[in-house]
Amino acid sequence: MKDMLGSGKFQMIYIVSCGEGVNAFHLVESTLVQFPDSNITVVKVPRIRTESQVDDLIDKVKDIESIIVHTIVDSNLRRYLTRQGMDNHIVTIDLMGPIISKIETFLDRPPLETPGLYREIHLVNLEQVSAIDFALAHDDGLNPESLIQAEIVLIGLSRAGKTPLSMYMSVLGWKVANIPFVPGVPMPQSLDRVDRRRVFALNINQEQLQAHRRMRQETLGAKDIYAYSGKDEIEKEIEYAQKYYITKGFSMINVSNKPIETSAEEIIEMITRRFKAQAHIRDFL
Repeated sequence: MKDMLGSGKFQMIYIVSCGEGVNAFHLVESTLVQFPDSNITVVKVPRIRTESQVDDLIDKVKDIESIIVHTIVDSNLRRYLTRQGMDNHIVTIDLMGPIISKIETFLDRPPLETPGLYREIHLVNLEQVSAIDFALAHDDGLNPESLIQAEIVLIGLSRAGKTPLSMYMSVLGWKVANIPFVPGVPMPQSLDRVDRRRVFALNINQEQLQAHRRMRQETLGAKDIYAYSGKDEIEKEIEYAQKYYITKGFSMINVSNKPIETSAEEIIEMITRRFKAQAHIRDFL
């Protein structure tokens, strides 16, 4: 085999993985730049998880001067691939086995040997980042034209706690948009295209809303804006908002004196019960 590889006809490297083989692919590609004009083609062969799949691969490549570079986490399948390579005079390079073996020795415990685990974990992280980006981009009524992409839409009066709740649920992986309800100001037309079962109106009692608004005024140094934090005005706003929520058929969540975690759990339980496996809108990931 060494003589054949040295003949100059060597032309293929197959990246075999029980996952997607992305990391091994990049490693091989970064190695090949050290051999300019080599004209070697690198092919990914992902999701190899059975001996029959290995057999099919060997049949396809045994007559091609090539190398198989593999990252198989299952030790039995890894050994099987190596053995089949030797029997068919195919050079195999095991990138995963030696690393797993060394770490197993240092930790003194066996590996899980679960295929696709890295991608599964990091896919969750990517979804989380995507959800946080979405919440930031749709905070306080921003970008209403893409409101239909939201998995959860929060509506509430000023200082009802929409933004903190949106950010908390986005960290949990939910794409949340929030829209301020201001009496007399039209809501975005795009809200009518959102499934109303995904829309949650935040109810808050007058005392707590008044306290939040006064705190906000003090922070801004605008203590003379009575209409914003006056008791009578706030009561009118709450009444007006609740009538709107009822008319639209939106679910109302009482957030008065509740920790964010409790309100989030309540909303997530409702959205999951309503949509089950379709609770997350994967089409927009």
